[in-house]
Amino acid sequence: MQEYAPVETTNLDRYGFPELPWSRPQGVLEGGSQGPEVTWFLGTVSPSGRPHAAGVGAVWFQGDLYFTANLDTLKARHLAASPLCTISARLPGIDLVFEGTADVIGDDATLNELVKIFNRGGWPATVENGAFVAPFSAPSAGPPPWHVWRIRYSTVFGVATEEPYGATRWRFAG
Repeated sequence: MQEYAPVETTNLDRYGFPELPWSRPQGVLEGGSQGPEVTWFLGTVSPSGRPHAAGVGAVWFQGDLYFTANLDTLKARHLAASPLCTISARLPGIDLVFEGTADVIGDDATLNELVKIFNRGGWPATVENGAFVAPFSAPSAGPPPWHVWRIRYSTVFGVATEEPYGATRWRFAG
């Protein structure tokens, strides 16, 4: 579980707005599955240094951000070579970019909680052999099974898209 409280907050706004409190994006994220209307974009880097971006479904659970991918997809192969990544989305009232590392998780307790969140968002996945299976997924996810990855973020950038406006960088321990 990721630590909720940032250890450093920096105001990046150039228009005189105050820094945004971490509670603002945290409240949006804790509101539950964002559903299919929100696309998260995962950024990875190949071993040769070439960047790659892919749309993924992501959910927030107990302070951590999770997404799914078949282990044979390009994004998963990149993460196996280097876990460094970004994940970003336009959420209600705020755009967010998370920087950190990703690792595959496989404990049944966490998977069973996560599949409930994905189900509420409209994806009828189930847990099977340490991964998710379902009758369908996004084309970029590859075929089942879909393993679940946790983003261990160290920095988050937020830009408010509705009042009160502002732009902020939050850094986290760990």
